[in-house]
Amino acid sequence: MTHSRPAVRNLLSERGLAPRRDLGQNFVADPNTVRRIANLSRVGPGDHVVEVGAGLGSLTLALAETGPSITAVEVDSGLVVVLREVFADHATVVVVEADAMTADWDGLLGDRADGPDGAVLVANLPYNVATPLVCDVLDDVPGVTRMLVMVQREVAERFAASPRTPAYGAVSVKIAYWATARIVGLVPASVFVPRPNVESALVEIERHDPPSTDPVALFALVRTAFNQRRKMLRHSLAGVVSPEQFESADVAPTARPEELDVAAWCALTEAVA
Repeated sequence: MTHSRPAVRNLLSERGLAPRRDLGQNFVADPNTVRRIANLSRVGPGDHVVEVGAGLGSLTLALAETGPSITAVEVDSGLVVVLREVFADHATVVVVEADAMTADWDGLLGDRADGPDGAVLVANLPYNVATPLVCDVLDDVPGVTRMLVMVQREVAERFAASPRTPAYGAVSVKIAYWATARIVGLVPASVFVPRPNVESALVEIERHDPPSTDPVALFALVRTAFNQRRKMLRHSLAGVVSPEQFESADVAPTARPEELDVAAWCALTEAVA
């Protein structure tokens, strides 16, 4: 119903709706793309999916066909009306009007909030909220054990970057602390309405047991260093890390932030603590 480009445009026109730039709305209008995302999400009967930014429901429909229970979250009240009509007869889909950045995630996850199985977050994320949302969920919502997110390709590369690569930064360290991230596919701009000016990518983020290092102290140190990423650590962390602490952590003070993996950052944080 809402998969094709003409159908998306017609539905928006009929409802007096238009993609909202303030919300970064770009709707997927390609049946093959939503089926591909649903397949890559690796969900099925017995799983619980939280879909952030359900839009017109194209991806929601593709996910529903695979059999999980779905909590479809949408902040745009005009789209929520459409979604509730589309899924009125779908017992496995619950539509929630909420801003994912401020939502009650325990309520969204239900019995998966503290359960062993957890939930899967699947989302076509607006470019302006992709990084803070993913980071907040990793920090604060352990009930989400896996994510498949479609984001701007540049953002995806930062999420999955390894040390000593141009895309590696503070966000890369945070994600690697909590999870393993990998790019599982690229998505051309041509499948969206309206068409964005950038290519998108699909990133799978799967939680693992984090190191024992205090994440608050770790991420504060990482942010400080990456604020001056081109400088050696002895300069960017001057007054924060002493020569003796560099030596204790077995980290070269002449290294630059992008050279350190999570283990090295944890060792440096422990030495300072």
